[in-house]
Amino acid sequence: MAPTAAAAGLAARDASGHLSPLTISRRSTGDDDVVIKILYCGICHSDLHSIKNEWKNATYPLFPGHEIAGVVTEAGKNVTKFKGGDKVGVGCMVNSCHSCDSCNQGLENHCPGVIFTYNSVDKDGTVTYGGYSSMVVVHERFVVRFPEAMPLDKGAPLLCAGITVYSPMKYHGLNVPGKHVGVLGLGGLGHVAVKFAKAFGMTMTVTVISSSPGKRQEALERLGADAFVVSKNADEMNAATGTMDGIINTVSANIPIAPLLGLLKPNGKMILVGLPEKPMEIPPFALVASNKTLAGSCIGGMADTQEMIDLAAKHGVTAEIEVIGADYVNTARERLAKADVRYRFVIDIGNTLKDAIE
Repeated sequence: MAPTAAAAGLAARDASGHLSPLTISRRSTGDDDVVIKILYCGICHSDLHSIKNEWKNATYPLFPGHEIAGVVTEAGKNVTKFKGGDKVGVGCMVNSCHSCDSCNQGLENHCPGVIFTYNSVDKDGTVTYGGYSSMVVVHERFVVRFPEAMPLDKGAPLLCAGITVYSPMKYHGLNVPGKHVGVLGLGGLGHVAVKFAKAFGMTMTVTVISSSPGKRQEALERLGADAFVVSKNADEMNAATGTMDGIINTVSANIPIAPLLGLLKPNGKMILVGLPEKPMEIPPFALVASNKTLAGSCIGGMADTQEMIDLAAKHGVTAEIEVIGADYVNTARERLAKADVRYRFVIDIGNTLKDAIE
């Protein structure tokens, strides 16, 4: 077993959320572990919630980052899937119990003992630290292989945003050619949802639903959506009523749900992946009258995550990103809070972290 290693990175030390340099010790490399040199890490909106303790569970210092891409530098003696030099990624989880029904089904995200990539307590009692750092040690089960066709920078956000929208499409039958899928919200999650929905088949119809008319051209011409509905436009909403098999709801704001449920066909489904702060108000008849379903979905298991990244590479699905230096992260988090990014910030850890912390 290799000794513990020092890792440099950027951490929040209090609820201000300000990120500053800090050196930590990563755990020693176990027999089943993979050591990864981090080259890129996406900035997820969850990172902002966490560093500012908006979910009331932060343990400081807090190293965010669960959209990690890099290369393997070391593998434990029991590791069979990876070797030095492999292009890999790490998403929202780094461990689980490995023995419950969910784990046995490859749904580690539902394990009662799931250990998240940061701000979680690992099996040895230490707090996990995320990808705004130089390296990470992870059990091989929670490492994703990057296909050669998948660039590390544009692929990193798929490890959270990608699986977050891919999984509900798969498990709710919205990945079948011929389906009409609505994507509510065109941000970090929504833009990837559009791309995946189109990747499921030429006969898929994808409609973006947004409160921002200014995103129409972007949705149709750049991202490949078939239609665009402005949710505040009564005529457009009426025209789209009863046309969609399912809606992936990526919005984290509290908005009226009943009009949006009206866009679904009978037996249609709305799947929530955004997390509004306040409880939702759902008129019962909006669901009952046409046998509609309101469901939720939280990331996905490791088999699904590998399947997702492989399909993305095959069909050219990547995140639309703005690559930034590590010295820009505090500005980036302020911009992200204002939705001032198209559509995901990705930190160039490999080339800029060293200068940012010196």
